[in-house]
Amino acid sequence: MKFQFNHNSINVLDLEKSLSFYREALGLAETRRKEPADKSFILVFLGDGTTAHKLELTWLRDRTEPYNLGDNEFHLAFAVDDYNAAFQHHKNMNCVCYENPGMGIYFIEDPDGYWLEIIPERR
Repeated sequence: MKFQFNHNSINVLDLEKSLSFYREALGLAETRRKEPADKSFILVFLGDGTTAHKLELTWLRDRTEPYNLGDNEFHLAFAVDDYNAAFQHHKNMNCVCYENPGMGIYFIEDPDGYWLEIIPERR
């Protein structure tokens, strides 16, 4: 038996705002969408165009309050081929929330408060 990663899911409050953020900040594009007839939720799968792994954004129609992310230090990590350009791009977007120059990484924050780790591509 062999398992492989398929996707991660996060809940978002404003789907269009999140789609815009993930497109601008990380270059992710919509690959698939699911919406039931009653329109109670929307699932949007985003991909990087390189790997099979997807990020699923889950929007719930009746949700009006921001999600409580608690003390969980859950995060997703993205490797980038031009770390310095990415860092400047994210600084310009004003979404860098934590820098760790000693480890050579930084984090950006999405519209719902999720942290995303940015690491240089390891060669």
